[in-house]
Amino acid sequence: MRVSNKKFARLNRSAISTAVLLAIYAGPIGIAQAQQSEGTPEAQAGAVAADGSINKVIVTARRRAELIQDVPGAVTALSGAELEKQAIPDITALTEKVPNTTLKASRGTNTTLTAFIRGIGQQDPVAGFEQGVGIYLDDVYLARPQGALTDIYDLERIEVLRGPQGTLYGRNTIGGAVKYVTRKLASKPTFDVKATVGNYGQKDLVLKGSTPVSDILRLGATVGTFNRDGFGKNVVNGRENYNKDVVAGRFSAEMTPTSDLFMRFTADKTVDKSEPKQGYRLTPGPAPANLAPLGDFYDTRANLYAVNGQEQKVTTEGGSLLLEYTVDPTLSVKSITAYRKSLSYAPIDFDSLNTPIWEAPSIYSDKQTSQEFQLTYTGSRIQGVAGVFFMKTNAFNEFDVLYNALGGLSLLTRDDIDTETWAVFADASYSLTDTFNITVGGRYTSDERTAAIFKRTYLGLAGSPNLGNPGAVPLAAPNTDLGPDALHRTDKKFTPKIGFGWKLAPEHNVYSTFAKGFKGGMFDPRMDLVATGGPTSPASLVKRRGVDPEEVSTVELGLKSALNGGRIQTNAAVFYTDYKNVQVPGSIPTFAANGSVNGFAGSLTNAGKAKIKGLELEALAYVTNQLSVNAMYSHIDADYKEWFVANATGLVNIAPNTEFQNTPRNAANIGVNYDWPFAIAGRNGSLSLANSLSYKSRVYQTEIVSAPGIPALDPTVPGNLALAQDGYALWDAGLVWTSADRKIQVGLHGRNLADKRYKVAGYNFSGFFNTVTAFYGDPRTVRATLNLKF
Repeated sequence: MRVSNKKFARLNRSAISTAVLLAIYAGPIGIAQAQQSEGTPEAQAGAVAADGSINKVIVTARRRAELIQDVPGAVTALSGAELEKQAIPDITALTEKVPNTTLKASRGTNTTLTAFIRGIGQQDPVAGFEQGVGIYLDDVYLARPQGALTDIYDLERIEVLRGPQGTLYGRNTIGGAVKYVTRKLASKPTFDVKATVGNYGQKDLVLKGSTPVSDILRLGATVGTFNRDGFGKNVVNGRENYNKDVVAGRFSAEMTPTSDLFMRFTADKTVDKSEPKQGYRLTPGPAPANLAPLGDFYDTRANLYAVNGQEQKVTTEGGSLLLEYTVDPTLSVKSITAYRKSLSYAPIDFDSLNTPIWEAPSIYSDKQTSQEFQLTYTGSRIQGVAGVFFMKTNAFNEFDVLYNALGGLSLLTRDDIDTETWAVFADASYSLTDTFNITVGGRYTSDERTAAIFKRTYLGLAGSPNLGNPGAVPLAAPNTDLGPDALHRTDKKFTPKIGFGWKLAPEHNVYSTFAKGFKGGMFDPRMDLVATGGPTSPASLVKRRGVDPEEVSTVELGLKSALNGGRIQTNAAVFYTDYKNVQVPGSIPTFAANGSVNGFAGSLTNAGKAKIKGLELEALAYVTNQLSVNAMYSHIDADYKEWFVANATGLVNIAPNTEFQNTPRNAANIGVNYDWPFAIAGRNGSLSLANSLSYKSRVYQTEIVSAPGIPALDPTVPGNLALAQDGYALWDAGLVWTSADRKIQVGLHGRNLADKRYKVAGYNFSGFFNTVTAFYGDPRTVRATLNLKF
């Protein structure tokens, strides 16, 4: 039997993965990043207690507090104390530590989050596109990615849930979910100061304080300012590139009118006034200048820095009210009411040149209100949660694409998307015996969406009337002019979950789950009905129906172990996902009668089907009370099986020409931490030396990586390959001194110490002036931190 090189490579990798799994279980160490106990911010994550025992890790992955090793699913949690100790700036650093997870700043942005888990996600932030990974702040779903990437402060922990979470977390969590969990206020007055200075002019300051006002009321607030010079410069005008200028604040009020009732109000706001993050042009500029690419990957020649007179600015804010009432020791009810909104001015310079040839001044805004009620029961044999959820959202954007061809054109797109979604859900576990339990859950969701989409071309490069040019002259009638009456859809889905947990020995928990999830249906926010033959053509009528929801069905089998009193912890999981109706956004050129490119049209489709299977290993070993080792390895095999695209002869399956984006086939991390007693100026304490090495194999930023024989797609292949990042490794290290009373912590931290250059995002507009621009991960950074608790 003949085996292709590609299949042989996959078989070989599978054999290696199996060998690694066996070695970990046969060897002395395993992996699961342990965290601090609930409500004890002083405790170090996974630290060895004075009596030699290991602190337990409490999470709320199933909307109820339980030990992480008892959760029948793949969950990684990192405590706020450990995040602060490692000086991790934001959640993008978790990409190095969590299996099959990519978290990064969206291309051309500072605080918009792109998240992929197990091959599933979304990197286009335009209104109308839905996320594949849910982001939560204290159980409040963040409907839009703008502002979701924030600096880490005032956190108790971060939880990363892998695999579909449709039962408890609802739509748009088909890849998984990321949860920010903030700290509750202390019972005594507190005041913390954290200062950071580093290279590239980094200067951060975070002030936190809380106080009890009475026996039933506590107030707290946090304010932080995060500042850094750019990693590069604009070589034309001298402006910073990749800099940071962010101010954030949070207020909390907690009340306990009775021992059974807890109330918490929170409000937060973040303002990002960093310079626009401009990309590095990988290709020469167009004639006649033919400018060669610059020598530094963080430098740029971009000219666009404002939208309608407003420079880059992202404002995100919101508030929530939590009510928890304990009916009796086994039964409690919870209400979560929330409101959030954001406004972004985003000057996006696709071409990264000083001449405006292909760029997009953009405005994004969104708002959401949500209400959730939960009923939680914790009995001796039955534990579960049930509830109802309602959310109303609006996502709006308008942007001009300035196109320096045919005398200059301004291509306006305006999207106004309203969504109302409601759901009922339940999830329960029943212990058939002391060692075996079953879990059954389900969620019914109704997702209603209306959209108003307007698209029109104006003459000249001064922009449209919507973005500051009231005298703009239209080239022709609108390409698209559709209101909510024309674009309306409702999708209804039931997403079940079933599983079991078996404690085959006191140290080992085996679990298996089957879960389904869906991502909402949508309309193409860039639809161009002229390009599809007019508003009533058959192709346009299909376009106006929108695309169907994505659907996933996942089977997972895992083993969680805690040996030698928890000093050795291992987590292993294998999974298989059937992925249907994959929504693939994009843009393709449109052409004038003479064959010249005169604009672009959205190409959103339900591309087809995919199969995803993978392996995840995590391990943590306390070799001694001073020495700990943690490790992670993940492997994923994600393949499109169907991806149909139309050409002159009909539909063509281009699946063999594609790869999953933002999904490295292999990823690994190993970290070593050594603590020893160390007194400074007569003050007892401990010194911690940490080293971490992470690896990711080749990462694609777009899907089509070889010519499928379709004229509209073939020219994009060179740009897509240029944006791919070959495998790379990152080395981080830190030295931290903590006083015995934990009131003083001083650290020196280095990230990417080998100063590796690696691409994390990019734009491929090969059909528009051969424009291909890339964005890079942070270079070597070194910072010193001082944390004081009063």
